[in-house]
Amino acid sequence: MQLEQAILVGLNINDDPNFDNSMIELANLAEACEVNVIGTITQNKEAPTPNYYVGEGKVQEIKEAAVALDADLVIFNDELSPSHIRNLETALEIKVIDRTVLILDIFARRAKTKEAMLQVELAQAEYFMPRIVGAYKYLSRQKSGTGSKGPGEQQLELDRRILRDKITKLKHDLKDLVQIRRTQRDKRKKNEVFTVALTGYTNSGKSTLMNSIIDVSSTHKDKYAFEKNMLFATLETKTRRIHLDNNHIFLLTDTVGFIDRLPHHLIEAFKSTLEEISEASLILHVIDISNPNHENQIHVVEDVLRDIGVSDIPIVHVYNKTDLLKDIPLNSRDHSIFISAINNYNVPRLLDLIDFELYKTITKVEMLIPFDKAEIYSELKENSNVLETEYLDNGIRIVVELNNYHFNKYHSFIK
Repeated sequence: MQLEQAILVGLNINDDPNFDNSMIELANLAEACEVNVIGTITQNKEAPTPNYYVGEGKVQEIKEAAVALDADLVIFNDELSPSHIRNLETALEIKVIDRTVLILDIFARRAKTKEAMLQVELAQAEYFMPRIVGAYKYLSRQKSGTGSKGPGEQQLELDRRILRDKITKLKHDLKDLVQIRRTQRDKRKKNEVFTVALTGYTNSGKSTLMNSIIDVSSTHKDKYAFEKNMLFATLETKTRRIHLDNNHIFLLTDTVGFIDRLPHHLIEAFKSTLEEISEASLILHVIDISNPNHENQIHVVEDVLRDIGVSDIPIVHVYNKTDLLKDIPLNSRDHSIFISAINNYNVPRLLDLIDFELYKTITKVEMLIPFDKAEIYSELKENSNVLETEYLDNGIRIVVELNNYHFNKYHSFIK
């Protein structure tokens, strides 16, 4: 299959210090979308122009480059308005997309579960709703809930009605899945099961770290997560039950990675998935320390965490990929650790950090459980750290570490 040939276009507004990095990232996004970048055109301006986003002279330069290089596609580094897309496609006589469409397309390719596919489809539909112009004739003409075309109705309005119906149905289907996920979270919270959420910029090594934690813990090795060195390699939320050597247990959740200027529609569509982060007991913010732009990436992630309402949750900054550095730099952030997930460097120490943060409020007690209440012993054996067990004439004597939930629930059996 022949790859699409694309020219990248970027507008550097007021000498943005992050502009060069964002253009490199745009090229990486194109590569992740199996698009071959054959040229890059940039312009410095104080603000976008109302007609073409870039200046008219730059539009002519893009058109000449597209003809000379036999390009199929022009990709802009910013989100374009419907009028910008319409004017540019008319002037350039070539397909024009923006950074948002590129990210949406990557998400559509990576989505595997029903929930992820619905979330991406909803984000795409809401993005294209105000952008239904002549260029988007591929929209579905299948039967919709509002019936067939009415007398004298314009094609454009019909397409909008089809898309509105589609958005309504997607939101309804997602609502059912969201309720299942929230019920699962409520059950975990009721039992005070600790959850640790992995978050970070895309391709920072979250899935690799999840596999590394599985490796060095007592967890079964048959539950590895998919990992690959590419942007948005995985979208699905993965949760694994982690057993430590001291019999402490927590749930480790890996969620979708973030990126600079992550489309608003995607954040909204993935809200139910991102709630896994906002309701975690502890957050591991995974950072690619080998990336020269990692400080900006940290700020991008922190901004998104604020947007989804993360507050008062302990965060450990996990500086990953130290294997790609000659020297490990000094760091001033509290609650931080340098690791290499790919070769398990310092991951055991990270587990110690997690264990300390999660279990610092645990109470060690001695209990006597009557034999006719043996189900209590089974529950504690499953969800707590039982240190000693002794079978006596009048019941089962145990020494166990209890969280607040189990301490209050079984207080009458504590000696």
